[in-house]
Amino acid sequence: MTAAISVRGVTKVFNEGANRVPVLHGVDLDVANGELVLLMGPSGSGKTTLLSIMGCILRATSGSVRISGIEVAHLSERDLPGIRLRHIGFVFQGFNLFPTLTVGENVELTLDLKGLRGLQAKKEARQLLEQVGLADKYATFPSDLSGGQKQRVAIARALAGSADIILADEPTAALDGHTGRTVMQIMHDLAHEHARSVVVVTHDSRVLEFADRIVRMEDGRIIPVEADEFSKMPPQWAVLPGREASLRA
Repeated sequence: MTAAISVRGVTKVFNEGANRVPVLHGVDLDVANGELVLLMGPSGSGKTTLLSIMGCILRATSGSVRISGIEVAHLSERDLPGIRLRHIGFVFQGFNLFPTLTVGENVELTLDLKGLRGLQAKKEARQLLEQVGLADKYATFPSDLSGGQKQRVAIARALAGSADIILADEPTAALDGHTGRTVMQIMHDLAHEHARSVVVVTHDSRVLEFADRIVRMEDGRIIPVEADEFSKMPPQWAVLPGREASLRA
C-alpha cells in the first residue's frame, strides 16, 4: 500500500515565554492508503500534536512531513490551506457543527470552500449523508440530532470534496459504546472500502478491534507495544506498530 502520510524525524517545540517545551522527539510514522491507524497513549504524550502536524494545522519544528507525496513541512502559510482542502478531512470530539445551519448546509459549507456550489453541492451533500446513514436528516438542525448522528454528520463533512485522508481526534469519547462502534465501523469502511487513510487519536479501548495498527505514544515518542500490554484484550487486537493485520478474521 502507498503511504498517504509519511512523517520522518519530526520534532515539535513550543515556546512558552522564555521556556522551550519539547513535545515531539524524532517521530517516524507512515500511514498507508486503505489503512486505519489508532494513535494511543496517555494525556500529554503528543498524540494530538502529531495529528495536527499531519493535518497541516501545526508546523513541525524540524523533520519531514509528506501528505499524498507532497512535502509540506516547509510550505508557506499561504499554501497550507490548499493542502488541507484538497487532501484532509477532520473529525473532532466536539462535532464542531454550525448550529444555525441544517445538516445538509453543514456539509455544503465545506463543499463551497472547495469550489462546489449550487445543485451539484446539494447532490453531493445528500450522497455523503446517505453514505453515513443520514440521508433523511438533510433538512434537520444539529440540535435535533443525537450525539452519534452529529458525529456521523461530521464524518460526512470531513469526506466532502473527496478527502483522501481522514484525521479524527477522540471521535468516540462523547458517545456510548454502541454508537461509538457505529462511528468506528464507518471509519473502518472508509479505509477498507474507499481506500482512505484514517488516523484516529483515542483513549477508547472499546474500539481497538477496528484498527489495522495500534501506534502507541509516550513522552513525545512512538514506542513499541509490549507483548503483555494488551493481555486483557483478545490477542488479535494487539498489533505492533509497523505491522499490518486483519482484525476481521
